[in-house]
Amino acid sequence: MSQGQPRRPQADQEQEQEPIKYGDVFKVSGGIANQPITRQDAATMQTAENTVLGTVQKGGPAAVMQSAADVNIKRGAVGRDDTGSVIGDQGVAISDAEICGQHVITESVGGQVVGQFVHPDASPVPRPVPVGTEGDDQVTIGEALEAAAMSAGEKPIEQSDAAAIQAAEIRATGRMEITPGGVAAKAQAAVSQNARTMRDEDKTKLGDVLADASTMLPKDKVVTRQDAEGVIGAEIRNKLELSTYPGGVAATMAAAARLNQKK
Repeated sequence: MSQGQPRRPQADQEQEQEPIKYGDVFKVSGGIANQPITRQDAATMQTAENTVLGTVQKGGPAAVMQSAADVNIKRGAVGRDDTGSVIGDQGVAISDAEICGQHVITESVGGQVVGQFVHPDASPVPRPVPVGTEGDDQVTIGEALEAAAMSAGEKPIEQSDAAAIQAAEIRATGRMEITPGGVAAKAQAAVSQNARTMRDEDKTKLGDVLADASTMLPKDKVVTRQDAEGVIGAEIRNKLELSTYPGGVAATMAAAARLNQKK
C-alpha cells in the first residue's frame, strides 16, 4: 500500500500566507514592526530615493520593500493598491549628515531608521533636504515624472502611459491643450511609433520620454492629491486591466502627493 506525501500541519500552511512585515526585513520596533509592506509603500520610498539621491539604491530600503511587496501580493496577503498605515500616517524621510568629511545618508520609515550608508560622492547628495519632513523642497510634477523614468524606465511606453503623462502636463501648465513639442506630445508620438514596432527591445521606453520631463514643461507645480488622482484616473481608463503600473507615472505621482502632504 503506497503512502502519500505527509501533510503539513495547518499552522504551517497558514504561516505561508502571512505577509512580510517591516520587522521581518528591518531592525524596527513597536507597531511598525508588525505592519505588512505594500506596493504603495515601496513606491513612496522609491520616489523619495529618486528625488533625493537621484536613483533607487541597489539593495537599499526601496528595493527591499519592493521585493517584499511583490511577495505579499503573490501570497494574496495585501492588495495591489493597499497603502500601509505606516507610510500613510507617518511617511518616509531621507536625510544627509556630514560626519568626518563623509556624507552619511539615513533613510527612515515612520521615524525609525531602515537604512544608512556613506554616499560615494564627496559632495552633498542632489537634494539634502529630508523627504517627508517639514521644509520648502516639495516634489513637483516634473520631478515625479523623472522619478518614473528611473523606477520604470525600461517599460515600453503605451497609451495608458501617454494618457497619464498628458494629464500630468495639463495639471502642471494649467492649460487644457498639450504643449507642442512637450513631454505629452513626445509620449504620444512614441506610442504611435511603438505600435508599428514588433520587438519590445526596439520600442521607445518610458525613460526615453521622461528623463528630462522638468525641462520640457513650460510650467511646473508641486504635486497635490488632486493632481495624483487625475493622473491615476487617466492611466487606469486607458488600461485593460484597470490598474496602474508599479513605479509608473500614476504610482510616482501618488507617492509624490503623499510625500508632499507630510511636509
